[in-house]
Amino acid sequence: MQKIELFPNPGSKARMVGYLHQTLTEMEEHRTKRPCVLIFPGGGYEFLSEREADPVAFSFFQKGYQVFILYYSLCEDARDMQVLVDASSAIMTIRNHSDEWNVREDQIAVCGFSAGGHAAASLGILWNHPRLLEKINTYGGKNRPDAMILCYPVITAGEFAHQGSLKWISGSEQGTEENEFWALDRHVDSTTPPAFVWHTVEDDCVPVENTLFLLNALRKNGISFECHLYPHGGHGMSICTQEVGSPNPHAGTWVPLCLQWLEELFQFAE
Repeated sequence: MQKIELFPNPGSKARMVGYLHQTLTEMEEHRTKRPCVLIFPGGGYEFLSEREADPVAFSFFQKGYQVFILYYSLCEDARDMQVLVDASSAIMTIRNHSDEWNVREDQIAVCGFSAGGHAAASLGILWNHPRLLEKINTYGGKNRPDAMILCYPVITAGEFAHQGSLKWISGSEQGTEENEFWALDRHVDSTTPPAFVWHTVEDDCVPVENTLFLLNALRKNGISFECHLYPHGGHGMSICTQEVGSPNPHAGTWVPLCLQWLEELFQFAE
C-alpha cells in the first residue's frame, strides 16, 4: 500500500490523503487500474470525524478500490462555494493523475457522511452549476463523480434541515435565499449520478426526511438509486462496528450492500 498526502485546492487548506494499491506483477493475472472512492467525513461543517475517515477508507480499500479522504474546508471557510471548489479540485486531481495512481478515471465515486454526505451530494448535484463555474474551471465537467454513496446525509432546508450544517455552508440564517439554496433535493436533474443512500429512521440529528426528499427528487428525474432505511440506530454510525463505537450488525449491512451495488455499477469485483 502506498499512502500519499496532498493539497488539491491552492486556494484553501483542504487536505487529501490517499491509500493506493500498487501493481503487483509477480502473477500472470494482476490488476492495474481500479475504481476509486473519495470519502467526505461528517461533522456538521465544524469538524471532521475520524470515525468516518480511515475506518471507511479501509473498508473499500480491502475490496480493491483506490481510496482518498478529503479533509475539506470548515466553519467560516466553508461558505462561498469553497467546499465545492475543494471537492472539484480533489476529483479533478485524481483524474489528472489517473495513470500514475492506477485509477479508472470514469469510475470515481464520492462517499459522504452527514454533513460530508451533503458535501459529496453537492458535488454530484451541483457539479455544473453556474455559481460553481464562476469559481473554478472544471474543464467540461471533469469534477463530476460517477456515483454517490450518501450515509445519513444532510440534504434539505426548512422543517427537517440540520441547520447547523446549512448555516456554515451558506453563511446565512434559516429562511434566507442563500440558506435555501443549499437544499440539494431542489437541484437534482438528469445529470445527477446514480446513488446509494442509507439512513436510520430513529436518527434524531439529521431526520430521515432528508433522505426521503432526495429519493423523491432522484425518482422524478429518472436517476438510478438504491436505498436502505434501518429501523433502529442513531446518527453518526459510520461502519456500525464496535471499533467506531456504534455496533449495530443490522445497520452494518450497508457496507456489503454498498460494495455489491458499486461492483455491479462499475463491473468490478474483488
